[in-house]
Amino acid sequence: MTTAIETRIAEILNRPHELEVVGMTKQFGSLVALDNVSLKLKPGTFHALLGENGAGKSTLVKCVMGFYAPTKGEIRVDGQAVQIDNPRDAHRYGIGMVYQHFTSVPAMTVAENLVLSRYDSAQIINWKAEMEGLQAFMSRSPFQVPLDIPIAQLAAGQKQKLEILKQLYLNTRILILDEPTSVLTPAEADEVLGLLREQVTAGSLSVLMISHKFREVMAFVDEVTILRKGKFAGVGRVQDLTIADMAEMMMGEKKDPTPVNKTVHGDPAPVLEVQNLQADKDNGVEAVCSVNLTVHSGEIVGIAGISGNGQRELVEVLAGQRQPTGGTIRVNGEPYGATRLEMARHKVFALPEEPLRNACVPHMSVAENMALRTFDKPPQSKGTLLLLNAIRRAAVSLIDQFSVKTPSPDTPVGNLSGGNVQRTVLARELSEDHINLLIAANPCFGLDFNAVDFIHTQIVDARNRGVAVLLVSEDLDELLKLSDRIIVLSEGKFVYESAIADADFATIGRSMAGH
Repeated sequence: MTTAIETRIAEILNRPHELEVVGMTKQFGSLVALDNVSLKLKPGTFHALLGENGAGKSTLVKCVMGFYAPTKGEIRVDGQAVQIDNPRDAHRYGIGMVYQHFTSVPAMTVAENLVLSRYDSAQIINWKAEMEGLQAFMSRSPFQVPLDIPIAQLAAGQKQKLEILKQLYLNTRILILDEPTSVLTPAEADEVLGLLREQVTAGSLSVLMISHKFREVMAFVDEVTILRKGKFAGVGRVQDLTIADMAEMMMGEKKDPTPVNKTVHGDPAPVLEVQNLQADKDNGVEAVCSVNLTVHSGEIVGIAGISGNGQRELVEVLAGQRQPTGGTIRVNGEPYGATRLEMARHKVFALPEEPLRNACVPHMSVAENMALRTFDKPPQSKGTLLLLNAIRRAAVSLIDQFSVKTPSPDTPVGNLSGGNVQRTVLARELSEDHINLLIAANPCFGLDFNAVDFIHTQIVDARNRGVAVLLVSEDLDELLKLSDRIIVLSEGKFVYESAIADADFATIGRSMAGH
C-alpha cells in the first residue's frame, strides 16, 4: 500500500518546475550575443521566447542546456542556483530540449530510439522488459507513435511527436522547444501544441518555446519574453498583449536607415520574372508556395522573413541548387533553369548564405576559388589545359581590388576570416564586366562593421550600374537601408509588398511573424 509520504514524494517528483535565468550575458570574443537577459518560466505554464533571428534566443537556451557556459549570470531551478555544464546536468534538474532538427536515428525503430535517448548506459538490454515498459509509457502518453516502425518511415508530424515523446520518456519537467512547428503543417502544429497545452494545464509540464509565429503564441501560450539584438525587450501575459504590442517589442522602434547614394534609372526593364514558383523542403513539405516576383534592372528587391519560411529554398532554386516542383523562371525574357551555362549566358551571379559551404571549396586556394567561374575560359585556360599563372595573376588583381586579407593567393580559403571569405566570393561574382542579376542571401551574417559596410557598398554600386538585385536577408535594418522595394515571405508565401518609401514598419513585423 502506498503511504502518504510516498504519495507526497511522487507528487513533488512529478510536479512541474520553475526555471529562472538571471542577468545572463554571453560573449563570443567581441560579440555580445546576450546582454544581461533575465527570464522566468513559472511552474505549470506555457512560455514563449520571441525575437528576430539573431536576437539571442538560441544562445539563451543553449546556455540553459549546458552547450554554452554563460559569461555572467545564473540559472535557477525552483529558486535554487544550479550549475549546468552539459545536457546530462540539465537532465538531472528535469530540463530537456526538443531541437529544431530531428535527432532520431532513421534506421532504428521508435522503441530503439526511445531506449537510446536514456542517459543510463546499460550494456545488455532486456528487450522483453523494455517493450513492456515502453508500451505502458505509450499508453499514457499524449502522442501515439508505433513502437516497431523505423524512423525513416514516419511522417514529419510523427517524427516531431517522437522528439517530444523522448523528453517525456526521460521524465522531463521543464521542456524547451526550439521552433517545434517549423517542419509541420498548420494542422499538425495545432495538434502537437494542443496536446502539450493539455499537459501544461494538467500540471505535468512547464514549457518554454522559441517561436516566431504569433498565431500559435496567441492560441497556446500563457506568457512571453521578447528579445531584440541580444537584449531584453519585454515580457507580459498573452491575454494582456496584442499582436501589435508583441511585434513592436520584437522589432523595436523604427529608425530612419542611413541614406545610401542611389542612381535614378529612367526606364528599368524586367530582368528576373518568376511565376507560380513552387519548391519543397528536403523532407518533401512545400517550402515555396506559388510565388510571383519581378526584379527590374537597377533595382534592389529585398525579401524579409524569419528563417525557415522558404527563403533558403527560393534562393537555392534561383541559384541552381534545388529543383522547383512547379512554376516558371525567366531571365531577360528567356526561360531559365539555373544551370552553369545559363547563369554564364544570362550573367547571373550569386552571394549565397554560408559561403564556405555553398560558394567555396575550403581546402582550395583563394586564387582557385576566385576562378571557379572562369577557369575554363581564356585567358585562364587553353583547350583542356589550365593556365595556373593566369589564374594567379587574376587573383592578385582581385585581392587588391576587393581588399581581401590573405597571406597569399595560394592560402586555402577556409583559413580566412568570415569577412574575407565573403570578399573572396564578392570578388569572383562581381568582377565581370557586365552583370544582369545578382542574388544575395544574408551576405553580411556574422561579419564585422567594416565588412558589412564594404559589402553594402558593393551591392549598391551594382544596383547603380543597372544590375537587378534580389537581396534575401533576416536583418530588417539591412533591407530597409538597401532595398528599393520590400517583400515579406511567410510560410512560403509573399504576404506583404511595398516600395521602401511607403513601407509600414508595424505591418512588416506582423507579416514576418505570420499574422
